[in-house]
Amino acid sequence: MISLILPIYNEEENIAELYSRCKKVLSALGKYEIVFVNDASKDKSLEKISALAQKDKHVRILDFSRNFGHQIAITAGLDYAEGDAVIIMDSDLQDPPEILPEMVKKWREGYEIVYAKRRTRKDTFFKKATASIFYRILKNLANINIPENTGDFRLMDRKVVIEMRRLREHSRFMRGLTSWVGFKQTAVLFDRDERKHGQTGYPLRKMVKFAIDGLTSFSFFPLKLASYIGSFSALVGFVWGIYAIWERLFHPDQVVAGWTTIVIVTSFMGGIQLIILGVIGEYIGRIYAETQNRPLYIIRSRDE
Repeated sequence: MISLILPIYNEEENIAELYSRCKKVLSALGKYEIVFVNDASKDKSLEKISALAQKDKHVRILDFSRNFGHQIAITAGLDYAEGDAVIIMDSDLQDPPEILPEMVKKWREGYEIVYAKRRTRKDTFFKKATASIFYRILKNLANINIPENTGDFRLMDRKVVIEMRRLREHSRFMRGLTSWVGFKQTAVLFDRDERKHGQTGYPLRKMVKFAIDGLTSFSFFPLKLASYIGSFSALVGFVWGIYAIWERLFHPDQVVAGWTTIVIVTSFMGGIQLIILGVIGEYIGRIYAETQNRPLYIIRSRDE
C-alpha cells in the first residue's frame, strides 16, 4: 500500500483539485491511503477534508489541537501512515501529483528514498535567490549531504519511516533528517508550479527560522564561528593595547585623553560579545526544549 501525507494549513481553495488529482494518480498505482494532517487551519479546510473522508474510505484525517507547524505535521503523518511506501507532498499544488508514478517506479526498482528535485521553479526572484544561498551555505557547513533544490516532497520505504519515527527532536528539519538516516537514495526531476490559491505558509519570518533550524540541527559551525570571532576580537584588543602602551611610553605628548576611542572599542567588543552569547543561547535554548520532553504534537481528533 502507498500512503500519501498531505499537511494542511488554510488550503480550502486547493483541496478539491488536490484531492481529485491525487486520487486519479494513486488509484492507478494500487492500494493507497491519503492522510490529511490539519495543522489547526483557520479557514474551512477541515470541513472540506472531513466531507471527503465521509465519502471516501481511502481518506484519513489527523486534526491538531493547535498549530504545531509544517515539519511537525509531516512527522505526525509519518507516525500514523500505514503504507509500504510513504510519500510526503505539500498541499499547495506546487508539487505536481502526476510525478508520483515515477517516484513509485524508482521505489520498486529498489531505492528506499526517492526525493523530488526541482528542475525549474515558478517562484519570486527573492525566494529563489534566498533558497539558493541557503542550500549553498548548508552544503558547505552541514555535517551531512543534503541535495540542492529539494524540499520535503519525497517517497520513503517502510523501513525508512520506522527509523524516522525514532528521531524525536523538537527543532525539526525533515529533509535533513531523511538525508541523515542514509539508505539508498535517488532523485526524480520535476518542474515546480506556482501557487494557484491562497498564501504561502512560509513568510520571511518562518523562512528565517527554518533556515536556522536547518543550520543548527546539522552543523556546529555557528559555535565554532563564535570562537573564531572571539579569538579575533581578543587579538585586536591585544594589538590595540600594545599600541596604546607604546604611544604612552614613547610619545606621551601626542596622547590625548578622549572618550571617542573608548566608546568605539567598548561598542565593538560589546557587540561581538552579544553575537557570541546569541549563538550560544540558540543552542542552549534547543537543549532546554529537548529536556522538557514535551510531545511533538497533540491530536484533537482522528478520522480513520
